Amino acid sequence: MALSTALITSQASAFDIIAHRGASGYLPEHTLEAATLAFAQQPDFIEQDVVATKDGELVVLHDIHLDTVTDVAAKFPDRVRDDGRWYALDFTLAELRTLQVKERSDTDGKQVFANRYHGSKALFTVATLDEHIELISELNREFNSNIGFYTEIKSPAWHKKEGVDISQRLLDTLARYNLNGENANIYVQCFDFAEVKRLRNELGFKGKIVLLLADNSWGESATDYQTLLTEQGMQDIAKYADGIGPWLPQLLDMKALQQGKIVPSPWLATAKKEGLVIHPYTFRIDALPTGMTAEQIIGLLTGPLAVDGVFTDQIPPVKNFLLQSGK
Repeated sequence: MALSTALITSQASAFDIIAHRGASGYLPEHTLEAATLAFAQQPDFIEQDVVATKDGELVVLHDIHLDTVTDVAAKFPDRVRDDGRWYALDFTLAELRTLQVKERSDTDGKQVFANRYHGSKALFTVATLDEHIELISELNREFNSNIGFYTEIKSPAWHKKEGVDISQRLLDTLARYNLNGENANIYVQCFDFAEVKRLRNELGFKGKIVLLLADNSWGESATDYQTLLTEQGMQDIAKYADGIGPWLPQLLDMKALQQGKIVPSPWLATAKKEGLVIHPYTFRIDALPTGMTAEQIIGLLTGPLAVDGVFTDQIPPVKNFLLQSGK
């Protein structure tokens, strides 16, 4: 079954489709343009990753660094830190506005996804969380839609060391838009389990929280993810969070998969028993696992694994599969 990339603008099922960094498979990630295109493709949620600026604004960027998605090195060569990186926190919002957002590149300057947006004439810029919330809210109003927000707190421990309580700033922002209640159409997500506990216990956030699960080797936070990927770990998570966001390979016994066997990870049953929403990341039509087709991956997610949705860079092929398979 071939997957079409035609736009489909009607939501098809109860399987949640989360626009990962907006329509990032087609336009530079986290720009207002990428969020607008994502809205046109009608996912269930659009993601916003949030970092802080020097003057206290919250901007939507996937990283605390700027160099892989903007031309900051060319425009502000003297603002590099000793580690060779440029940080959003070292710039005011006005300074960030002067940067051009581009397709993500690696440390050698090579575009990570070779066939994505190639242009350099259109001006894509850094946008604030307020702007993203306004844009999606207004489009929802105008089109009588109800696409939700999926907002990530980036590197809260790092921000705290730099003197910024990014979690409190986020909650203050959400409160202004009435997005802080238990019925608000938003998930707040974070890789840091300690911060998830703080959101719930110390900061009193009543909305939905998702703990993102990484590999310990990535250094996302001080969280020991391996310990959490157990029956006891899932029970601990359920005390504070409403859901989890695992990395796709964490869902399966990968050795068994290489032998053609589908063996869900043991903790998955516990997560479901505890009532945790399961939203794995990231489905990319242009970065499929070796030996697997797009249909096989979505089929696993909606079939044997029976998770609740998926983060994706490309919404249309996921929606097409769900429609064609009757999911």
